[in-house]
Amino acid sequence: MVKSKVTPFITLNGKAKEAMTFYAEVLPDTKVTRMDFYRDSPDFVAVEEELVLYGCLSVKGAEVFFLDMQKEYPAPMPNWSSSLYLECDSETEFDQIFAALSVEGTVMMGPEAVGNIRKCAWITDKFGITWQPVWE
Repeated sequence: MVKSKVTPFITLNGKAKEAMTFYAEVLPDTKVTRMDFYRDSPDFVAVEEELVLYGCLSVKGAEVFFLDMQKEYPAPMPNWSSSLYLECDSETEFDQIFAALSVEGTVMMGPEAVGNIRKCAWITDKFGITWQPVWE
């Protein structure tokens, strides 16, 4: 049997470095593991801006990839039909994550209890990325 893996890949318009740095600061057990820029690649030396060609963020052991699109090929704005589901280890952790992601973002739901989940929320953050933090 072939082992398959699905990895979220977030495409932004010039905000990947800022987003990755922000997530590494506000999400527990999160760190930037790789950040390569267009300008450092021989194929893209004409790109002067600090655009991320390949970024990798480790969020609680799971990888999330990032890429900035160049201005001539803009990425469409993300929408909440896709989201990142984030399991929190405690109510305090949930509250901290909710507070950080909701600043300059849009809270679509919660925080509230749903079924067996003690707290959950649905937030589109300031980068347009939608998160579902939960505390069971």
